[in-house]
This record gives sequence, C-alpha cells and structure tokens, in this order.
Amino acid sequence: MSPTDVRSPVREAAEAHLRALVGRDDVSLRDDQWTAIEALAVDKRRALVVQRTGWGKSAVYFVATLLLREQGSGPTVIVSPLLALMRNQIAAAERAGIRAVTINSTNLEDWESTHDAIRAGEVDVLLVSPERLNNPGFRDEVLPRLAATCGLLVVDEAHCISDWGHDFRPDYRRIRTLLDDLPTGIPVLATTATANARVTSDVGEQLGDGVLVLRGSLDRQSLRLGVVHLKTAQQRLAWLADHLSEQPGSGIVYCLTVAATQEVADYLRSRGHHVAAYSGQTEQTERLALEADLIAGKVKALIATSALGMGFDATLGFVVNLGAPSSPVAYYQQVGRAGRGLASDQDSATVVLLPAIEDRDIWAYFASLAFPREELVRRTLEVLAEEGRPLSTAALETQVELNRTRLETMLKVLDVDGAVRRVRGGWESTGQPWAYDEERYRRVAEAREREQQAMIDYLRTDKCRMWFLRDQLDDPQAEPCGRCDNCGGLALSSDVSSAAVEEAEARLSRPGVVVEPRKMWPTGLASMGIDLKGKISAGASEGRAVARLTDLGYGQALRELFRPGTPDGPVPVPLVKAVLEVLGDWRPHVEAIAVVESATRPTLTENLADGLSRFLKVPVVARYAIVDPDVAPGQGAMNSAQRVSAVGRRYSLQGDVPAGPVLLVDDLVVTGWTLTRAAYALRQAGATDVLPLVLALQS
Repeated sequence: MSPTDVRSPVREAAEAHLRALVGRDDVSLRDDQWTAIEALAVDKRRALVVQRTGWGKSAVYFVATLLLREQGSGPTVIVSPLLALMRNQIAAAERAGIRAVTINSTNLEDWESTHDAIRAGEVDVLLVSPERLNNPGFRDEVLPRLAATCGLLVVDEAHCISDWGHDFRPDYRRIRTLLDDLPTGIPVLATTATANARVTSDVGEQLGDGVLVLRGSLDRQSLRLGVVHLKTAQQRLAWLADHLSEQPGSGIVYCLTVAATQEVADYLRSRGHHVAAYSGQTEQTERLALEADLIAGKVKALIATSALGMGFDATLGFVVNLGAPSSPVAYYQQVGRAGRGLASDQDSATVVLLPAIEDRDIWAYFASLAFPREELVRRTLEVLAEEGRPLSTAALETQVELNRTRLETMLKVLDVDGAVRRVRGGWESTGQPWAYDEERYRRVAEAREREQQAMIDYLRTDKCRMWFLRDQLDDPQAEPCGRCDNCGGLALSSDVSSAAVEEAEARLSRPGVVVEPRKMWPTGLASMGIDLKGKISAGASEGRAVARLTDLGYGQALRELFRPGTPDGPVPVPLVKAVLEVLGDWRPHVEAIAVVESATRPTLTENLADGLSRFLKVPVVARYAIVDPDVAPGQGAMNSAQRVSAVGRRYSLQGDVPAGPVLLVDDLVVTGWTLTRAAYALRQAGATDVLPLVLALQS
C-alpha cells in the first residue's frame, strides 16, 4: 500500500473532526493545515507553525488530538498564557466531543479533581498556564507524569519562549525542560503569529533537530490600517469621542498604562459612549463579564491594556491604539485582535493608531525592568548559598535590592539555568556554577532599541503599513495591501470638534489623584534590625497628588519637571494653580505643615511648602531631614524592605510637632515608603493625623 493510500483515510477522518469542531458541513482543511496535522498525528514529528491570527492553529491541534486519541495516545497538553483563549478553546473542544480541562491561577479549587480526572484517563486536553510549570508541586509531581503519558504537547504563543521575542516570559523557559523529558516519538506543536526570523530560528532550535517549520503569509486581508497624527492628548481624546461611533461593530481601545484606561473610559462615558476599562488590575469575575460583553457587542469598546487577549471566537470590528506599543511585532499582535472571522474585504475591520510624544517615556520605563545587573544576581545567589535553606521571595527582598516582580522573574530564569531551585517554602541554591551572559543581555537590549526605532519609522512611513509590519516579521511574501491609509484604501479624518476638545481639556486639566496610604509593613524587617511589623496603625491618612507621571493631562508637565537634567527651581506657575485646585476640591483641615527634605530638588520642595504655608495660613513646623547623605536618594527603591531600611537611615524628624493634624509635603512619590516613615515619625511625635500632599505619583 502506498503512503498516499495510508494517509488518505487519515485525512478523511481529520476533515470529519474539523466539521464537528466548527459545527459546519461545508468546511475542509487547507493543505497547509493538513501538512501540520499529518506531521503530528501520522509522522509523530515536532513542528513550528508561524501563521497569522485566524489561520486556524487551534483547529490543527484539536484535530490532531482527536486522531491521536483514536490511536490510543495520551491526552494533549496545551501551554497557553491567554486565559480568555483557554475558555474559548474549551468551549470549541466540547463541540467536537473533546473533554478539555484547565489548570491556571483562577481555578485553584478545581486542581485536585482535575488531577484525578487526568489519572483516570477522562481528559483529552489539559490547558496549562505557563506559571504552573514553575510551581514546585506541579513541576515535581504532575509535570513528570504528563511528560511520560501525554500524546501531544502544544506550546501556544511560542514566541514567549525566546528572549528575542517581544513578549518573552520566564515561565516559558521551563518548557525546555519539559521538551527534554518527553519520550521519543511524542509529537510537539509550537504555534505563534508573531515571530520574526530570529525568533523562529531560536524557537526551532529549542524544539530540537528535524523540526518542521511551517511559515505562511502574515497578511490580514480583513484589516485596514491607518495612523492619525494629533498634537495633544486633548485632541487624541477628542478624536476618540468624535469618531468612536463610526468604527464598525465593537472593538478595543488599547492604552499603554492602567491609569490611562480609567481616564479614557471615564471621559468617553461622559461623551455618551458605552465603554468600560480593563487591565491586569481588573478583578477576575469582572474580566470575564467584560470579555463576554465585548464578544456579544454589548459594549462599544473595552479601554484596555495589553492584558486583554481575546480568543479565536471573538469577531471585532476595530482596534484603536491610544499610544504606540514599543515594537511593530507587538503592534501586529494587538491589531490582530480585530477582523477575526470576517469573510472578506467587504467585512473589513479598522485599525487606527494615535501616537503620542510621551510614548517613548513609557517605553523607557518598561525597558528599565530588564534583566538585573550582574552584581544583583550574584548577591541573590550568595544570600541563598549562605542561608543554606529555602528563602521566600519576601525574605530575599530584605537582602537584595530588587522589587518583588523583578526578583521573581530573575529567580525563574536562574531556576531554568540550574543555579537555584523553587521548592516548597521558597527558593534554594543548587550550588551549580552560573555565568552571567552579559553579551546576550546587551544584544537583546539593542534589539529592543531597534524595535522602538522601527515603531517610530512605522508612524512616519509613506509605504504600505501592512507591508511594513509583515516585513518586520520577516514575511517573505510581504507586499502592498491596497487597504491601508497609505495605499489609499482607508481615509481617516483628523478633524475633532471644539466641543470634544473643550470637554477633554476640562477632564485632563482637572488635577487630583488619591495617594493611598501604606497599610502593612513589609515582612522580614526584624532580620534587618527594624522593629516594625504587621499593620501600620499610626501612619498617614489618604492624601492627594496633582497627577501621575503617566497621566494624559498634567503627566506631561510633571514628566518634564522630574526628567533627569531639569534644573531645580520653584514650582512652575501652572502646577501652582493645579495644587490650589486640588486643595479646593480636597479641603484638608490641618494645623501645621511638615516637609520632606530633598537633596536633588531642595528649592522645589521648600517653595512648595512655603507657598502652602502662606495659602493655608499655617506654619511649617517640622522637617523630615536628611541626616545621612551617604544613603543615596532612592536607595532600596527596588523592594519594600530595602526601602524602609534606607529611608530610616537617611532621614530623621526635626522640629516641634503640635497635637493636631499635619500636612506632609513632598515632591514625588515612587514607593510611598518615605511618606509612610515620615508620617509614622510625625504620629509618634504627637500629630493626631497626617495628610500627604505631593506634586506627582510615579505610577
């Protein structure tokens, strides 16, 4: 019997499974989809599929799962970072009779029953979030069993494996170990829509020798791309207010920061639009409801950060980016949320980018969160080696100057590199040698800088925009689309109404952000000789700031004020007016003022305190003074315990504090611990209440 005779019945079975999966009798597999399925279910190979969003990658691994299960193979394990995608995939799988379950951070209560079902052979597909791979119990008890028994491993969003990718995730590095542990002959499928040639090569190498790479056209025929250049934040908001209703169907307005999602959503609601804010800080139940409302068209748009990732069942009519992502690859992924499921150019989706000058400041902030300097990594390894027992991340914070997120990320990388190991109770040293790959980290940073410049070039180009994005992804079939604003297929007005601009101006010129007080002392301070723990019973009350540095309104003026190199001086007149407006809305009752001394901006803080003293007609009675200048400004700011310790050494309260409410004045809040320790000292000295007033919050 020829190979064709053997494979024809398999393709017929695959076609039948596809029809059950999509619920239609008039569909069939494309040749490229069959090539991938054949590699997995017939040849038991490893494959990397780089195909555009909407190509049907999920159909490939579900159909392959059904074929492999019919052959007696174990369950398919899918690693995916998109919880929304997981929910949609489970619903699709059930249509084809696939028994699918998921293990992620939102369903802790289901884990035990899920593990029991896997052991009983009652599960066809297990969807796992990447952070599970680094959980000690899952890694040591569940993962080896899955590696030994699974019939197919699927790595979704596979560009996350590569630190060259735009969205590298340390949890994904554990997949390398999982690949090595798979028995011979277990097929592996890695899928992504956003991998350039370098990322494709890197992921392919990690999959091993003989991997089949299927790379297709990354054109999105349903998308019409355009850029609208407007000078001010007020005009960009006004454009949204005037033109959002013109966009087809429902969609997403992407913002670069969490603060912006709230600000923009509030403004658009005031202009009569049915929108809601969505970010990584949105509570899980609300997230699910908002995603369902968007898919059902019950809201015009979600105003979201990149935390919003939709599954393949979402058909959205538009994506608008208020601010540019830091790379064309990341932008291509976000615009790919639109246009899924649209049949033709007649049902096209609109994609609009509204860039801003401040985008680059936000890119720079996120770039500052890269892999830490070698001395910080070495310090972490030394602490774990000297301790000789597991240490929690919170305990490590007291001895390593990194915030918890960066410390956790670094430890995950060290775990995969074999230098540390995550165990119950925290992290422990393995004693294995470890080399700091400075050259690679430098080259990754340089690649990020090139991506940022490419994004700027995208904004300025007069060439086809879809061609530009596809070219950045090294798509060999890239060609002019005929649909974007530069190709003449999309006309975008930059007109904004005076009423919308005035309303946006009113919104953005309204200063005042709540400064939330710290509620708990960080753990582990006792090991640093500091007798502070538990709830902060004598601290600050809720305070006020003019704005966040990331805000659309006063954020720009504050970023300029606090930008390195800006000379010290009195509070600029526009910000004086903003402070007075904040006071007018807030109306704090205080009997005295205390000021946090500044080494970098002494004139600014003194001028602010003196002006408030004259306006409120209360005296400046105390200073949280610098007594140890050897403790540098901002020292320890990377984590709470280190910062509390540094602030305690650097400052001391000086002056006579009355038994009444005190206004505590500072320029910029970064971690909040300087205000917290100053307020604690004021309360200890007799103040009945402490109300902070600052110019800016860092975020």
